Amino acid sequence: MKLHKNAKVELVRKIPLFKHCTARELGEIAAIADELDLKEGTELTREGKAGREFFVIVEGAADVLMGKKWINSVRQGDFLGEIALITGRPRTATVKATSPVRVLVITARNFRGLLERSPEIQRKVLLSMAERLATAAL
Repeated sequence: MKLHKNAKVELVRKIPLFKHCTARELGEIAAIADELDLKEGTELTREGKAGREFFVIVEGAADVLMGKKWINSVRQGDFLGEIALITGRPRTATVKATSPVRVLVITARNFRGLLERSPEIQRKVLLSMAERLATAAL
């Protein structure tokens, strides 16, 4: 079953990268998020490969692996790939679905287009990134 616009907005609202965005801006972000159903065993990301998309887990679960070592599991409401979305840097881990998974996907191309069209969203995303870096430096 497809998510309604409001449900997509609520998922996007929980992502720290977008914490300064207004309801209207969250709607714009949600509008560029595609909903996909993936099979168990599908790799959402592969360690060392370029990151070109950001994922929000809508349903299901996936394991996060570095090398062959299990690091964590992600479930409904969790997200991954936000740093790669902005930087394009290689993935730091492999994320593999351990069940059928429904995800929201925001591609780097769509995200860059949104930021070019909306300098205010761009400013707020940069503010969130700066806050995250400042906190990590403490």
